Amino acid sequence: MQKSIFMKYFSVCASLILVSIGILGTAFMLFASQYFKEDKYDMLQSNLEKAVAVVEENINSDHAIVINQPKSYFDILADAVDAEVFLVGTDGRTVYCTEAYPCRHTTYQLSASIMSSMQEDGIYKEMGTLGGIYSSHNVTVGAPVYSQDGQCLGYVLTSTDSTESMQKFLIDVFQMFAVSALFVLLLVCVIIYFVTHSMVRPLKEMSKAAQQFGNGDFSTRLTVESYDEVGQLAMALNNMAQSLSTLETMRRSFISNVSHELKTPMTTIGGFIDGILDGTIPPEKQKQYLRTVSDEVKRLSRIVRSMLNLSQIEAGEMKLNNHPFEMVDTICQTLFSLERQIEDKGLEIRGLDHDKVYVDADEDLIHQVIYNLTENAIKFANEGGYIEFEFFKEGNRAVIGVKNSGEGLSKEEIPRVFDRFYKTDRSRGLDKSGVGLGLYIVRSIVTLHGGDIIVKSVQGEYCEFLFSLPSAKGKSQNKFKKNS
Repeated sequence: MQKSIFMKYFSVCASLILVSIGILGTAFMLFASQYFKEDKYDMLQSNLEKAVAVVEENINSDHAIVINQPKSYFDILADAVDAEVFLVGTDGRTVYCTEAYPCRHTTYQLSASIMSSMQEDGIYKEMGTLGGIYSSHNVTVGAPVYSQDGQCLGYVLTSTDSTESMQKFLIDVFQMFAVSALFVLLLVCVIIYFVTHSMVRPLKEMSKAAQQFGNGDFSTRLTVESYDEVGQLAMALNNMAQSLSTLETMRRSFISNVSHELKTPMTTIGGFIDGILDGTIPPEKQKQYLRTVSDEVKRLSRIVRSMLNLSQIEAGEMKLNNHPFEMVDTICQTLFSLERQIEDKGLEIRGLDHDKVYVDADEDLIHQVIYNLTENAIKFANEGGYIEFEFFKEGNRAVIGVKNSGEGLSKEEIPRVFDRFYKTDRSRGLDKSGVGLGLYIVRSIVTLHGGDIIVKSVQGEYCEFLFSLPSAKGKSQNKFKKNS
């Protein structure tokens, strides 16, 4: 069964909390055990010092301990601290013990190493059997008894059974810790649940949105609630959806336009040929209709050629053959090929009295750019108007402008003028043979060279296209005039 991100994240966090509580509990119990031992040692040592002082006050002139008075003090002390207090002679034998008779201490002799340790260190601490005297682990503290002249006369020891009391103490501590840990664990799990849910919820929304994108629905937009990595991912998905939506709209528009552009000439060709074959068109008019068929075939050829060029450019298969060449000469050659159209409209050509302008680009492709822009300028220039060419330099780039007088473009038309198959309402009437790909191809070629192209227009006065290309290096050329 596949786990959700929520369950994985929640499980990991809960496991880490459990492990942390386990480690903390273990450390806490170890510290509690150590605290219990230290507390017992301190308590026994404090009372032991008082017992030793009482014994030392009851030493006679013969350096013998008078045991009568210390006995009663030992009994009171033993009851107060719940411990055994006993006095051992220098031979290791028990002289007196608060334990009821028969006393286990009388059958054992305190080891010499323990007595030696008490004399050397002044105090002896142990948690054990005291050399086999006790069957379980006892906390034992002992100290030597000295006469006024420094002679060791014996040893006072106090001992208590630590096993049962420690177990009870540790059980109480563990119960308190377990209750506290359980409360904290439940509280933390609730917090982790809501925090994890709030973190995973945007991911679920993104997953759902991605599925909708995959199904072709790009209308969904994600709510950006933060600016962390998740928020940035949501913004990226929104941008992707917007781009995909735009591409999908362009794709549908492209298919629709291609279908329309191909269908119209093919319908015309088919209708005229059928009319000639079935005799609907009389023989004297057949030549006229065949010219129309020829024009439509040429138009189809232009559409196919333009689309092939576009596909090569967009697929990155168009290889540039860059070399330095002169732009003014290229423009003049283009104008010669369009001389008849220029003369038919009585257009004035301006701006060619200019110094040579060298660029580093693919001459054939740039010739196509100049041809398309100049042909457009001729088509939409007013009768008796003008076409003006402009040249200036921006950094290491040459900027070329093609301007024509006439109606120009509206503000609404300018943003779409470079779209594929886009034609303004006016151009549909003036440009019967165009397919709406010329300016799109122009922009694609200029962009392929690393340049830019913009359009400026004042409706009712003029329209101008300005594009930039890399200037040729190492070529002697005069300064371009500055853009006005």
